Amino acid sequence: MRAFSRCVVAVLAVIGVSSAIWAQETVTIASWGGAFQAAQRQAMFEPSAKMLGITIKEDTLNGYGDVKTQVLAKAVKWDIAELGLQSCAQGTIDGVFEPLDYGVITADGITPKLVKPHWIGIIFYSNVIAWNTRTYGEKGPQSWKDFWDVKKFPGKRSLYHRPTETLEAALMADGVEPDKLYPLDVERGFRKLEELRPHIAVWWTSGAQAAQLLKDGEVDMIGIWNGRASTVIKDGAKAAFTYNQGIMNADCLTVPKGAKNKTGAMKVINALVSPEIQAALPKLIDYGPVNSRAFTIGKLTSTEMDRINSSPKNAATQAVMDVEWWSTRLNQLLERMDAFKAKK
Repeated sequence: MRAFSRCVVAVLAVIGVSSAIWAQETVTIASWGGAFQAAQRQAMFEPSAKMLGITIKEDTLNGYGDVKTQVLAKAVKWDIAELGLQSCAQGTIDGVFEPLDYGVITADGITPKLVKPHWIGIIFYSNVIAWNTRTYGEKGPQSWKDFWDVKKFPGKRSLYHRPTETLEAALMADGVEPDKLYPLDVERGFRKLEELRPHIAVWWTSGAQAAQLLKDGEVDMIGIWNGRASTVIKDGAKAAFTYNQGIMNADCLTVPKGAKNKTGAMKVINALVSPEIQAALPKLIDYGPVNSRAFTIGKLTSTEMDRINSSPKNAATQAVMDVEWWSTRLNQLLERMDAFKAKK
């Protein structure tokens, strides 16, 4: 009987070890779906899985609310979640992320603005000025000052419906240099927005909507995410854009509190921010590496670097979003932006 008991214990121990090994070999990551996640799969997820010898399972999310709901319900199904910077800042305040292990994750080459105890940057995107070439030819607005100049550039405008990126644009239109934006002069920004408000035909609410507006020529110029603009241009849209005075924002990687495989998540995040993996993504879709070393390892051609928003040449003309400034002010300014847009 004792021998039988010892045998059962041994079998259970083996099962337990096997289960642990299996957990270590599988990491689930949630991203934004669509063409973006398809590009991530090919350029980032599959090479990382092969390099680490693990399985990376994928899911999609709609935003921070999905992560917070899982954590509060203690029903976390993702090991890694990709979110926008403002969501990463909010999640840190709410305490819904695990701390990252920088003993495993190497952040060399990534700006300290994107390396935080509970999150790390993964890709850069930019809100850029794009225009309809049927309206302006190739000589469209080259700055936010031009965007606000309704006499020199008459036509319909469109801007992002949130204060993030939009207040920065207004302040640059009013003469603030990209590297002097923060702390934002909110009153000055809203005064400048008031000047343009009668000429805003649409306050767009999603990247897909912005892309459709540009593609269909429903507006003559638009502040739009560069990846959306370049995609519709490749598809034949009569449009162009400039990186001058673009507003660089980023997505970040987090590990939801209660994730089943935190150890594996740290290894995968380390792979995803490595120069080699970072350099692969912009070959498939126009989002830029956050790791500056991606531009020095010889994987990107000069032509590719010319079109990447975060290349040294293009980054030099842009502003970088200060998520720390926004983290304690976003909710209040969201309400103010809604009231501003609702005014008659």
